Amino acid sequence: MSRFAIGIDLGGTQVRAALVDEQGNIHRRVEERTDAQAGPDRVLGQIRGLTEQLRSACEPSTIAGIGVSAPGPLDTELGLALDIPTLRGFSNYPLREELRKRLLLPVSLENDGIAAAVGEWQFGAGKGFQNLVYVTVSTGIGGGIIADGRVVRGRKGMAGHVGHMSIVPDGLICSCGGKGCFEAYASGTAFTKRARARIAECAETSLAGSGEGIDSRSVFIAAEKGDALATALVDEEAELLGRGFTSLIHMFSPEIVIMGGGLSQQFDRLQAGIQSHVERNAMPAFRDVRVVGAALGQNSGLIGAAALASFSRRPSSEL
Repeated sequence: MSRFAIGIDLGGTQVRAALVDEQGNIHRRVEERTDAQAGPDRVLGQIRGLTEQLRSACEPSTIAGIGVSAPGPLDTELGLALDIPTLRGFSNYPLREELRKRLLLPVSLENDGIAAAVGEWQFGAGKGFQNLVYVTVSTGIGGGIIADGRVVRGRKGMAGHVGHMSIVPDGLICSCGGKGCFEAYASGTAFTKRARARIAECAETSLAGSGEGIDSRSVFIAAEKGDALATALVDEEAELLGRGFTSLIHMFSPEIVIMGGGLSQQFDRLQAGIQSHVERNAMPAFRDVRVVGAALGQNSGLIGAAALASFSRRPSSEL
């Protein structure tokens, strides 16, 4: 009989859940908009409702457990949400224990970047590698690291906040309060903000007059059509990502870097510029590290969370 786990991806915009088998295949997936300002009881009620839909799709005894992927900072040793800025009331909140009470199944809790890294390592672009860095580039920038065939968790399980390393000394103020963070320059949010500012100053672009309607997708479409400003913005984004990825390559010496998140939908356009930066600026011994797109797309975190939910065949030393 097949065994399953339920993966939960809790975000400030969407809460998603999937029934995942031991081979990383999604059998059913459900989601709804997160009621982010309603407080923990409401959000956990949403998770319970989605979980019940999935439990009805298989024999309940075949479900090994539930893995939850959530933004941080989290103390995954104690199961606490220390402070999730996009979810009201999730400050020093015992997220893992409260979910156990409601769901009556074993629950594992992991930072969303680490969960996505595990998903890609076990079932996606990182399969077969012992050393990799996963970077999600979306509203913000997060990540996860696999080193010597083990997940890097660090103190309190908080490793992998790669978006908050500084890439520009005394640069822009980040949402974390720091200056010059990778996230403040290269996230999807930063890209859109930069594009709107530059387009407002330039009349010679097909995007002129679009104002707040500009998003990352529209910039990439304009670049494909030959718009000079859009092309420059996309090339600049690739350069910024390459700068951050090069630093991560020097720090962790991975075999590959995997880019996921919303902006990775444009990875084919960004890849050449990112790889070019690595090849120009990494130390010679590191220049052969490839940057690749996430194979699991937007399901990396869901599948990774499920993989962490106590499938008995995976030794604890690996996960």
